[in-house]
Amino acid sequence: MNKYNSIFDQLWSDYTVQNPSVKKIYDLFVGEGEIVANDHIAFRTYDDPRIGIDVLAKPFIEAGYVYSGDYHFEEKHLYAKHFECEGAPRVFISELKTKDFSPFLQQKVAEMVDRIPKEMLKSDALIYSGSVWGTVSYEDYELLRKESEYAAWLLVNGFRANHFTVSVNSLKKFNTIEKVNQFIQDNGFRINDSGGSIKGTPSELLEQSSTRSEMIQMHFIEGIREIPGCYYEFARRYPDHDGKLYSGFIAKSADKIFESTDVVKK
Repeated sequence: MNKYNSIFDQLWSDYTVQNPSVKKIYDLFVGEGEIVANDHIAFRTYDDPRIGIDVLAKPFIEAGYVYSGDYHFEEKHLYAKHFECEGAPRVFISELKTKDFSPFLQQKVAEMVDRIPKEMLKSDALIYSGSVWGTVSYEDYELLRKESEYAAWLLVNGFRANHFTVSVNSLKKFNTIEKVNQFIQDNGFRINDSGGSIKGTPSELLEQSSTRSEMIQMHFIEGIREIPGCYYEFARRYPDHDGKLYSGFIAKSADKIFESTDVVKK
């Protein structure tokens, strides 16, 4: 077994236990006779060098992944890289540019990272360690959310798969994003419609959509509160002029996909 397979298995287990709707959607596809393949798996972090993109990417690099592109999200103050390995899902890792935010946010992030055990910072398990800095306050969560939904989400959820992505190219019955979205909605799940229910176009060689994160119960210092968890994404890739499927990402589409974990009114 490849090293990354055991990591992905742990990530999937953690992801589906925390977010039961994901497993329900996966089972719906399987129930329709589909074989569900992963297009990519995404992670979030802060730009602290102890936990930055290159740190989280390390176990994947050691397993044979290679750097394949980077992306800038000016409005959300994010930077991201993606990595590829033949025969395996792509890995997309983003980090928040904390220096673009208030001294409070910068201090809070530094405090959180300071709490991480040194041995964990060197461990491959960091990528699925969750809120390894311990329980945080709901007050801090709300203060961070005023500056960045991304920062607040990460403060509570910690290191885990932010989302897995169904490869629409692997589906037979639901072979378009439109069919996938309709199937998801017909079964009672919400699609993230920020920027439209479908992000990207065939001419851009990539179409994406995603569910809205389900609300989950999380423990804070003040008690249990309900916040957004993770979401499920769907991607359809198109061949370029050489007939090869496009393998990268489109920043303006990913920008709106990030908003799948924003707090929204029901």
